[in-house]
Amino acid sequence: MAPPIVRKLAHDEPVVSVHWLSANIGEPDLKVLDASWYMPHEERNPLQEFRVRLLSGFYIIFLIFATSCWCLTFLGAFFFDIDAISDKNTNLPHMLPSEEAFAAAVSALGIAIMTGWLMFRAFGHSNVWVLDGGLPLWRASGYDVESSTSDDAILKSTAASDAVEKVYQGLSVGPTTFEAKLQPHLVWTLEQIQKNIQEQEYQQVDARSKGRFDGVAPEPRKGIKSGHIPGSKCIPFGEVLDTSQTLLPQRDLAKRIEDEGISLNRPIVASCGTGVTACILALGLYRLGMADVPVYDGSWTEWALTHARSTDLPGVISDSRLG
Repeated sequence: MAPPIVRKLAHDEPVVSVHWLSANIGEPDLKVLDASWYMPHEERNPLQEFRVRLLSGFYIIFLIFATSCWCLTFLGAFFFDIDAISDKNTNLPHMLPSEEAFAAAVSALGIAIMTGWLMFRAFGHSNVWVLDGGLPLWRASGYDVESSTSDDAILKSTAASDAVEKVYQGLSVGPTTFEAKLQPHLVWTLEQIQKNIQEQEYQQVDARSKGRFDGVAPEPRKGIKSGHIPGSKCIPFGEVLDTSQTLLPQRDLAKRIEDEGISLNRPIVASCGTGVTACILALGLYRLGMADVPVYDGSWTEWALTHARSTDLPGVISDSRLG
């Protein structure tokens, strides 16, 4: 049975406010993970910033509810490294890890029965919410943060990364306290995208900037040409957020999406550069009642690399100046 605090939350709403978190910070079943991440060209280290609590940039805070282990408050959050907790058998960045690797990483964080969004949802768990506005809005609202990170938090984050490495090296990680079961309908592959181009069952929405989508601005990763997958449409992820980096209200969200010629009555698959900011589109669509929007894991990076030698392939911009 879900903890009482979970039963009080709306399961059709993917976010909670900073005021809600402040009021519930002491709940024993509340777990908080900081999943901050930055684009490569920003040359920022989210783990290092987690250590010293820098308060600028784009932060994602996952609120996770568990039924055992330890109590973790916002001021004692652990860092969830999406680059380290990823598939080590590919050269594509932060691809979803195996069930075994994910379970080992989450167990190393000291969490037993736990849920997550979107990564945790993809592994079969649903009791998860995102802190609307993240750490910047929390701080701007006058709530406290720690000026440094505990050794325990850093040790657990490192242990999670090490556990993933061990799994992919075929080494034993010992018993796990977390069960992961991949939900394939939430994570799409290259083959599914190729099939959908022919069948047009799903509308594909790209969360990258319009310049990258149109092939007139460079990708942040060297060697990747800009452009877009045939048939896709562009809604930059920032356009589903307001100035405080919180999700737009339902009416505004629906208008922005429909203004792009996208029907909310047909299925949608989200993509971006590497499968990260597409999750923000999926989050917004969840607010509109579309709870199972899949994300193309490899996204544009995989598509462009796979078709790099197909200079006449639609959707790949072959302008060498943008390589």
